[in-house]
Parts: sequence; structure tokens; C-alpha cells
Amino acid sequence: MTEWVDGFDLEHHGDLEVGDGLVDLAVNVRAGTPPAWLVEEIAGSLTDLASYPRQEPALAAVAARHGCSPGQVLLTAGAAEAFVLIARAFRPRHPVVVHPQFTEPESALRSAGHLVDRVILTPEDGFVLRPRVVPDDADLVVIGNPTNPTSVLQRADDLRELARPGRILVVDEAFMDAVPGEPESLVGASIPGLVVIRSLTKTWGLAGLRVGYVVAAPGLIEQLAAVQPHWPVSTPALAAAIACSNEQAVEDSARAAQEIDHQRAHLLNGLLGTDGADDGGRVSSYGVARGPFVLVRVEGAAAVREALRERGFAVRRGDTFPGLGPDWLRIAVRPEAITDGFLKVWRDVLG
Repeated sequence: MTEWVDGFDLEHHGDLEVGDGLVDLAVNVRAGTPPAWLVEEIAGSLTDLASYPRQEPALAAVAARHGCSPGQVLLTAGAAEAFVLIARAFRPRHPVVVHPQFTEPESALRSAGHLVDRVILTPEDGFVLRPRVVPDDADLVVIGNPTNPTSVLQRADDLRELARPGRILVVDEAFMDAVPGEPESLVGASIPGLVVIRSLTKTWGLAGLRVGYVVAAPGLIEQLAAVQPHWPVSTPALAAAIACSNEQAVEDSARAAQEIDHQRAHLLNGLLGTDGADDGGRVSSYGVARGPFVLVRVEGAAAVREALRERGFAVRRGDTFPGLGPDWLRIAVRPEAITDGFLKVWRDVLG
């Protein structure tokens, strides 16, 4: 059921923009994935489907990937399940979600009966977090890094400043492995109350498999696990978690992040020009994009989006994200050949 809160459809996600015959620039899953070697690893697990899933090898692999202990890792059926577990396991008096960002955390909190406050980052500030804007009495704070849909990478030091006794700090790093070197990641950091969420969906193209994980202190992991169903992650998903955590996969992910950097620059230059604004002044961006997608403000965005659909391209509307309005679009980064085809149509639509 659609959940409208203060005029925003929190249940709207990019997959609803995609349709038959459309080039998908609405969903932030890397093109050309999953790779063949990952498909082989997943397929190899299918002979074990008669047995209940055993998580220990996958927990060990993910822990080794991040230099922490298996007791600090909780495997989940995608990052979305992690938000549901957080909403069920913790009983905050004053939860705060920093927007614009992925709407699932707020939706999960509200569905669990929590009264959620919003902190809105502004385009004039480049969608950059100023730690002081978060209320002192907030005892659960959720923020994405890099943030969907703004693509802005927040400073790790600013996020650390949010931590304090009695507060749970949830950092959604679903897109962090798309940033070369992951410079602002907090995964595995020794910060009281820190909960970091990761996803294998975006870089590896596993949206249909549903696999992600949480990294936090053992006590927090135990609280989350206590409200999780038995055998929440399937055997094929566990095989994917192992495969995506080995040394070769980490190297492949790093190369993909470098490619995304170049592809994003190509997209932005086509949308805005090298001076950061298109010649007609209709299109602008705010902040420094570091994720595998970009957010732009364009006059008449709704009409532009429909015209793009008529010409074969799906992009993500921005007005379902709290803090944004009807003049925003999110566009996924794709290889240059796809982007060039899109940009030609984009220029035609804008006249």
C-alpha cells in the first residue's frame, strides 16, 4: 500500500519507472551485471537447496572483507530488511532521518509505529551535512553515504560528530563500494552506537537475489538478530555474499568504481557542460556527485520525464524524496555509449 507522508510517496522506488522497451536510467544497479563468474558461483550453490542455509562461511567472508569479527556482522535479505529490523529492534524516543535520502528507512520506522522527524539538507549547501542541524535529543539518526538521490559523499568526520552516548547512528553505505577507495566509509569503525548497512545489489546486480548486511558492535547485532526470522538469507544469496567478499571481487569492485567515476563525469558534462550549467540555464546540479547516479534540477521535470519515456528512456522522478520538489530528476550512470544515446534525446526534449 502506498504510504504518503506530508505529500511524499515513501513507497515509490526507481523500479516503478521502468517498463518494456525502455532504457533503464531509473534504477541504480550497475549495467552489465551480475558478471559471469558471480552467476557461476550462485548457480553452483543450487545443488544445496535441500538443506537449510548455513550462514557461518558467509559471515566469516564478510567479516574478513571489512577486518572485523563475524559477531559484528548480520546478513540480511537486502538492505531494505535491515531498516525493518532497526525499526523493530530499537525503541527510540526521537528518531531522525536526514533527507533527501532513500525513503525506505523512514517508511520502516513509521510502519513500526515510530514518530519520525526529518532534517532536510538543502541544495544551496550542496546537500552537505552540518552535524549541528541534527537535534541533540535525537536518539536514532539515519543518513545515507553517499546519499541517494543527491549522490553527495558526506565527510566521515562529520558523521562521527553525530555519535554520542545513548544514540544509535545508522549510516546507509549501499553505494559506498561505487566510490573509489571508499574514503569516507565508517564500516568497522569503533564508534559507540554505530550501525553501518551495506548492499550487494548495486555494484553486483543482485536486486532479485536480496542480499545485504549490517556491521555493528556485537550487542547491537544481537538486538537486530533477535527480531529477524530464522533462515532469512537463502543459500544462493549466501554464496553471493562469499563470492563478493573475496580478494578478486574487491579488486573488480574497485575497477568498477573507477569506471563509474569516468562515466559519471561524461554524463554530467553532457547534461550541464563543463561550467556546471547547461547553455539554456534550465538544468543545474548541486553538490559534488560521487555515487553511480546524478541529481539534477530541470524546469518542467515531469514533462521532461514523460517525453523521455516516449523516446525510450526511463529516469527517476525526484518529487517523492522529502526535501525535493517537482523539478528534480535522478539519472543513473551508464557506459558512455548508452549515455550518448540518452543525451541526444535529452537535448532534443529540452529543445
